[in-house]
Amino acid sequence: MNEKHDAPVKIYFDGGCRPNPGAMETAAVLRGVAHFRRDLGDGSNEDAEWLALLHALELAASRDETDLILIGDSLSVIRQARGVQRGDCDRIARYRALARGFARVRLRHVGRSQNLAGIALDKARRGR
Repeated sequence: MNEKHDAPVKIYFDGGCRPNPGAMETAAVLRGVAHFRRDLGDGSNEDAEWLALLHALELAASRDETDLILIGDSLSVIRQARGVQRGDCDRIARYRALARGFARVRLRHVGRSQNLAGIALDKARRGR
């Protein structure tokens, strides 16, 4: 059984594709450990960023986290998830449905150089 955590946990998320559009992959970094998903089909960078945000929520749920700070570098996806920018209704609905399973979910935007998930994706790409 997973240990329950009550303190806020930071989860970094990032998605990308090469080329754009192209093959998508995501990374989520939770408690210093990078979790990757590859072979997610073809799509755009924004498609991949959305998959990464959902990946972060699913990862948190699998670890019984309750208080989340989701950190990413896609301002567009963060604004859509917050409801302050129009976006794909299905993605937003999926995000909201997953987020309801947590006591608290906050979204934060950081620059690319500060996104630990983006850094992990870049390192993984160089290592392949």
